[in-house]
Amino acid sequence: MRTTTGWQSTNGSTDLQRVPLERRDLRSEDIAVRVDYCGICHSDLHAIHGTTEGTVVPGHEFTGTVTAAGPGVTRFAPGDPVAVGTIVDSCGVCTMCRAGQENYCHEFPTLTYGGTDRVDGSRTLGGYTREYVLREDFAYPLPAGLDPAAAAPLMCAGITVWEPLRAAGIGPGSRVAVAGLGGLGHLAVKLAAALGAEVTALSRTADKAADAAALGAAGLLLTTDPDAMAAARETFDLVVDTISAEHELPPLLRLLAVDGTLTLLGRLGPTQVDIRNLMAGRRKLTSSGVGGRPSTAELLEFCAERGITADVEVLPSAQVGAALTRLEKGDVRYRFVLDLSDLD
Repeated sequence: MRTTTGWQSTNGSTDLQRVPLERRDLRSEDIAVRVDYCGICHSDLHAIHGTTEGTVVPGHEFTGTVTAAGPGVTRFAPGDPVAVGTIVDSCGVCTMCRAGQENYCHEFPTLTYGGTDRVDGSRTLGGYTREYVLREDFAYPLPAGLDPAAAAPLMCAGITVWEPLRAAGIGPGSRVAVAGLGGLGHLAVKLAAALGAEVTALSRTADKAADAAALGAAGLLLTTDPDAMAAARETFDLVVDTISAEHELPPLLRLLAVDGTLTLLGRLGPTQVDIRNLMAGRRKLTSSGVGGRPSTAELLEFCAERGITADVEVLPSAQVGAALTRLEKGDVRYRFVLDLSDLD
């Protein structure tokens, strides 16, 4: 086994402890990655609080450098910069995997942490560590010119909003609204605008207007203003909903033009919708989860061409507990990223 160091939560605590960890020896098609920067996703908090008995090592959006490669590796060599996202393996043979949608693998993909290794059955440990070992097929070359710290959140938050934008055919002439300007939402605004769409930020308060404009939004629509919402009825081709708190969907559905789509990305769990809210205007209600390998590679190439990364606050990994506490309070613009070099 290989040994490394990382940050581990025990029994649901956000006071993570620095601990020694074991990684598997490299299999033929494995690479070892020195993790340089790892983003903190809101789902990390859910995982931590959900592990009320036992331990979890979070982290599923990171960039780093290849340090070793198995004898069957063909795509990478030591020294190569790479990016890794939320999935590190899949069955490879089901309909979804063959279609390049490994994120929907019929046997369920192997998650970067909290998953089950498909070979030895061990539990996967995430990227809040100095080293990660994975199959080369689920690592991506990090394009030159992308800041590795600011690129890390592209591997979860970025791909989560990219797939629905592409599925909806967003491009020049499209009208897109984004609800929630957090880790996902701020990248949805950037990416939709870069695709050529006219983007509007949806907010309960007007104080986010300047931030929305800086991200590329053409305007801000106050969802608390009944007159403004009425005037915007049937305006948008796509509404990207990244709000994690419980909220009403009918007001967002009424913003959709004929054949428009509301995609839910922020809130998981049961949701009730009166079908009549979809009937008027042939509205579509969809969701998606991260992305497959082809779309992830496409996203990285697109972002490199246009210089798009997340807006991040980089912290030494020793401050992970403070970062998680601030994230719970919403005190972040727009993504925390850990610098793992202090684990050396």
